[in-house]
Amino acid sequence: MLRSIVAASTLLVAGPALAEIDIQNVTSPAGHKIWLVEEPSIPIVSIEIAFRGGHRTDPADKAGLTNFTFGMMNEGAGDLDAVAWSKRADDISARIGFDNRLDRVEVSARFLVETLEESTDFLAMTLSKPRFDAEPMERVRRQILSGIRQAETDPSEIASQTWWSRAFPDHPYGRDRSGTAESVSALTVADLQEAHGRLMTTANAYIAIVGAIDAAKAGEIIDRIFAELPKGEVFAPNTLAVAPPPGVFVVEQDVPQSVAILGHAGIERDDPDFIPAYVMNYILGGGGFSSRLTEEVREKRGLAYSVYAYLSVYEEAALYMAGVQTANERVAESIDVIKEEWARMAAEGLTQEDLDKAKTYLTGSFPLRFDSNSKIANYLLFVQLADLGIDYINTRNSLIEAVTLEQAKRAAARILDPDALSIVVVGKPVGL
Repeated sequence: MLRSIVAASTLLVAGPALAEIDIQNVTSPAGHKIWLVEEPSIPIVSIEIAFRGGHRTDPADKAGLTNFTFGMMNEGAGDLDAVAWSKRADDISARIGFDNRLDRVEVSARFLVETLEESTDFLAMTLSKPRFDAEPMERVRRQILSGIRQAETDPSEIASQTWWSRAFPDHPYGRDRSGTAESVSALTVADLQEAHGRLMTTANAYIAIVGAIDAAKAGEIIDRIFAELPKGEVFAPNTLAVAPPPGVFVVEQDVPQSVAILGHAGIERDDPDFIPAYVMNYILGGGGFSSRLTEEVREKRGLAYSVYAYLSVYEEAALYMAGVQTANERVAESIDVIKEEWARMAAEGLTQEDLDKAKTYLTGSFPLRFDSNSKIANYLLFVQLADLGIDYINTRNSLIEAVTLEQAKRAAARILDPDALSIVVVGKPVGL
């Protein structure tokens, strides 16, 4: 029976994906805000819930606490131990997953309409009454510790953590979400219980529901799911002045290829230049094989197979990042070429042909993000968290179409600064 929900949840939702998506702003009887898309053609209800807070709220001496806590959320709840919990989920064909991020924790649920009542009560119990039993807790702890040990020798993990720790030395962003072997080993049941009570609060909840359910029923089940969760206090972000140390920092590791991560301050999502910058980035490094970085680093010089750039916005910081992995003998030249393209885009900008091609791809590929109920719900959650407005999905393409060449050039000149790039290289790079 579980297999049926997996298969059905991947079916195309052709109507909303290709036409305007009808998003309802629903308030439950208890006052919880829900964004709802009714899709009655498939007997599945997809629920996405985010609780603001996440990793950035971990105490400095308890790094990895949020990660550990949410690694335990499907290991038993209420009167069900880990085995019984898993069996109950199978019996009612309920899929429930948990994730933790820098700024939030997320709950993803997929329920069959025919077992919606049982699944609602099951999710309510799971969220409000996790058990944190000794045996699964030690098993999950061992898994986390194993992951930490593996990351200590993984060049990509080392590069990422080193970049973030240098960019945010006195902030939770600079600490590994998994924690350290020392911090994870010291975490107790009381620590996990405290984190659960602090993070799972309705004041910080954002909800999206898509599927065969109407507004009245959506409000009813959310009230039941949240009934025993505390309201809590709103986690208010504090915007940071982002200034990663410029220049190259090398972490030597005896591997045949070097991994390089580059980045500097980016642009906030509510900035008028964000959409122009988003389009510009597609041309510079976000467009895969069609980007300038790929053309110059891979196609013309054969320096690396993959090179990329992207805008990244967090609750307390906005970044512009890039990365490349290549042979030790080629990483120095690869970085030079990336910086040259960074500077060229800032100084010369892009052409009208570049802009037109980027717009065509970015608007044409957008509907592919909505080929299932779960993808629609996930995107609705993102829009809520980013405070883009309930009409964003239906107006996003028009915002991209409206970007002018002058705006894209202005965004490039304003944001891109090759001299400000903070660069971390892990490997045995030659010439750095």
